[in-house]
Amino acid sequence: HCLAVRAVCQREIDGDRVSGYSWKITLLRNYWKSKVKQEWLSGKYSNIPSQFSLPEKSMYPMDVDTWGEILEAELER
Repeated sequence: HCLAVRAVCQREIDGDRVSGYSWKITLLRNYWKSKVKQEWLSGKYSNIPSQFSLPEKSMYPMDVDTWGEILEAELER
């Protein structure tokens, strides 16, 4: 499971592993982030008219680098 999450959150997973987190804790820390990040990167939220149109679980606390990746993907669309 962690390798599937790593496909989307490689930097986050690798950082947690270097910091000494177990695979289980790493997965727990990054699972929902990877789901939300994948939806943003796939363009699911590209044409949302307002914040009220976002699905309930569309947001998750993410760091600046992750939002940078998402914004770069949006600019390339």
